[in-house]
Amino acid sequence: MTFTVPIDNGDSVRIAEEESQRTLYPYVTGTSIVAIKYKDGVLMASDMGGSYGSTLRYKNIERVKAIGKHSLLGASGEISDFQEILRYLDELTLNDNMWDDGNSLGPKEIHNYLTRVMYNRRNKLNPLWNTLVLGGVKNGKSYLGMVSMIGVSFEDDHVATGFGNHLARPILRDEWHADLSFEDGVKLLEKCMRVLLYRDRSAINKLQIAKITEEGVTVSQPYSLKTFWEFSSFHNPTAGAEGSW
Repeated sequence: MTFTVPIDNGDSVRIAEEESQRTLYPYVTGTSIVAIKYKDGVLMASDMGGSYGSTLRYKNIERVKAIGKHSLLGASGEISDFQEILRYLDELTLNDNMWDDGNSLGPKEIHNYLTRVMYNRRNKLNPLWNTLVLGGVKNGKSYLGMVSMIGVSFEDDHVATGFGNHLARPILRDEWHADLSFEDGVKLLEKCMRVLLYRDRSAINKLQIAKITEEGVTVSQPYSLKTFWEFSSFHNPTAGAEGSW
């Protein structure tokens, strides 16, 4: 894609052709997404922070979106690239609806599409700086998968991005089971998000939890978790650390 740029050299204005570019480095980013299957579908949690470098600049960014009739998408990473991915998906679902054949794209198809998009952009050395979580329910079957910014994808019963991959997944491995109720699933996600709030500097105490079932998608209103900051290790976190100031 090209666009024209007028350049005044003092005597005349000449038109230069400049190449349009996407994200070369992430600027405004969102942190972890945590998602699990439960007995009726899929639950997904995310906070609403957007960090400009190390500055927590925005506190009302929704990073969980419904895609079509059967899918739910969450993203960590660059917010503008996530918006670009949503435009891709809007076009995909619109074209699918125009067939009017009584069928619609399911979560597995959307996940495969996103894998191809991310891998294609990686091969062009112009990646979309996101890690995506795709969950959904179609024909009574729950689906949950993840795709990285270079197109690496997999399915699992629970997934997490960012710091959640290190801090939340151990909790999920210990406590998740296939027969989780909605209430127990929400409690498990809140436990993971609380740990991330304590340990991830980019996390904020304002989150949303979304669920998708055969009936459709429901995204909660933003709310805050109850926290406890009086742990002794929080008062002097560098105590006993060699070389600390």
